[in-house]
Amino acid sequence: MKKRIVSAILATGLVMSGVANAAEYKVDKAGAHAFINFKIKHLGYSWLTGRFNDFDGKFNYDKNKPNDSKINIVINTASIDSNHAERDKHLRGKDFLNVKQFPKATFESTKYEQVSDTEAKLTGLLELNGVKRTITFPVEKIGEGKDPWGGYRVGFSGETSLKLKDFGIDYNLGPASTHVTLELHIEGIRL
Repeated sequence: MKKRIVSAILATGLVMSGVANAAEYKVDKAGAHAFINFKIKHLGYSWLTGRFNDFDGKFNYDKNKPNDSKINIVINTASIDSNHAERDKHLRGKDFLNVKQFPKATFESTKYEQVSDTEAKLTGLLELNGVKRTITFPVEKIGEGKDPWGGYRVGFSGETSLKLKDFGIDYNLGPASTHVTLELHIEGIRL
């Protein structure tokens, strides 16, 4: 009986130590070292680009167990900024993001699959405009290490293309503008 109890305590200790190794990071919103950008073709002639100015999030990452990584991001959809006030007003309205009804967009990961030392596939649930969909996209680990202020940081970058109709956005922008590209550049500070 004592052997079973000791074994259970040791096993619990090993499991707990594995959990403790996964560091929690806060997205560096205050230092503006994280960005969520977007681009969409304008009539097929050029790119219209912009960003979300207000978002926050946390993630867990352990370089020894990368596949256990998790991330959660919350975006204030009213913070959309395409560098044109009238267009931004339209983008916040019912034709696009409908920010009065859906003030937040969220992404919560369900799987992180490391492909190489710096590349991985991230899968998770994206909720945008009141619609939830599972998406998968490639991410790149940019780097990690100590910063000059005594902290520890790690950064990732990823890009995915979203079909607007999949998220209930059916405004006719022309045949060249059915998808929007989201670019995520996330730097986190270890807590």
